[in-house]
Amino acid sequence: MTHSTAFDEFSDADAARARIRLRTLVWLRWLAVIGQTAAILLADRYLGVQLPLGPCLAAVGALMISNLVATFVFPENRRLSEPETLVTLVFDLTQLAGLLALTGGLANPFALLIAAPVTVSATALGLRSTLVLGALAIGLVALVWQVNLPLRLADGAVLALPPVLEWGFLLAVVIGVAFLALYSHRISTEMRSMSQALVATQLALAREQKLTDLGGVVAAAAHELGTPLATIKLVSAELIEELDDRDLPDLRDDAALIRDQADRCRDILRSMGRAGKDDKLMRTAPLDTLLREAGEPHAARGKVLHFDLAPGPGGDLRQPTVHRAPEILHGLRNLIQNAVDFAQGNVWIDGRWTADRLTVRVTDDGPGYPSQTIRRIGEPFMRSRNEGRAGYEGMGLGLFIAKTLLERSGAELTFANGTEMPEGDRPARSGAIVEVVWPLDRIAAEGTEALGGNQPFTP
Repeated sequence: MTHSTAFDEFSDADAARARIRLRTLVWLRWLAVIGQTAAILLADRYLGVQLPLGPCLAAVGALMISNLVATFVFPENRRLSEPETLVTLVFDLTQLAGLLALTGGLANPFALLIAAPVTVSATALGLRSTLVLGALAIGLVALVWQVNLPLRLADGAVLALPPVLEWGFLLAVVIGVAFLALYSHRISTEMRSMSQALVATQLALAREQKLTDLGGVVAAAAHELGTPLATIKLVSAELIEELDDRDLPDLRDDAALIRDQADRCRDILRSMGRAGKDDKLMRTAPLDTLLREAGEPHAARGKVLHFDLAPGPGGDLRQPTVHRAPEILHGLRNLIQNAVDFAQGNVWIDGRWTADRLTVRVTDDGPGYPSQTIRRIGEPFMRSRNEGRAGYEGMGLGLFIAKTLLERSGAELTFANGTEMPEGDRPARSGAIVEVVWPLDRIAAEGTEALGGNQPFTP
């Protein structure tokens, strides 16, 4: 069972990044226009700072014109591609650097805003685009530091930073640009990865739920159709006997065909669903049945599956009946699949229960988890056991789905290795170990009947 199909639409280059709406950038840029205009007028009219109003307002006007063009030329619901977004942010960065050069350079406290376009790029664009924009921002900051019109008060005094503070402010802006870009990019990448992985988890759970529902419908159909099919077979057999005595071979062949087709219908229904009813048996099962059902898709892959169930201290001698929930079944199936993928020849599935806990342990005789990544197992989009295995590709998504689904059912998962022992002293179960522990009252379905009355089916 593979899970990569849920992400075929996402390429490494795009990294599942949703395109930015033009309307969002336009709205942010209008805020920039208002803020820049207010800052210029406030400094000129109320703070007594002499500014070249014409060039400053021209720089703000360029941003305003580009915004008006974007508003009236392009549709409001347009989503920008990565190159289009990069060009837009380059324009914004250049416009802001030009405005800073006209208003004191790094002596202008608003110089920190040079990090804003880079932060937007780190949040929404790829790493390459962010690096390009970050390098441009640092280059423009260095240029503005050297080439700028100084700030002057009404009496002609020049507002200038001491050289030490000027160097410090330059380093602060450069470090701020780099830090905010890397921080925003890392956080947004992790959020997108988690969002994609949760989508895949929901798809897997929905698929398992559909299969469970389909199994229930087929089981109900097999049960309800059993009596009429048996009647058809009985009547057709009686017709065959009567037609044998009347020398009517054509009618006899037709009656035999009816009987054969009734048998065929019975066999089809039996192969599609072996349970007798759509009842509580479809929702609960003995622990052994649940584990074997989870391992069944991987039983013919050349590895031997060993099932071992026994009560623990204080546990009932009779194995518990547990909820046959789709998330539990699919989660266990993923754990067994991962063990089979890396096992040399054997996988052990153990079940133990006490008075208050139920534990399922999946162990293999493979190489185990790499020690440098074992603490991160269960995170999506990581290569947890792929190292050293030629031809195997994976992103850790299967283990993430299993962990998420099983934790949703109330379980706690622990990942460990059995390979720490010296080579000659290792037991057969020396590979990866996954232990799933439930509170017994969360998974046990004791007190429910194995079979119940038929449930009405509503299409």
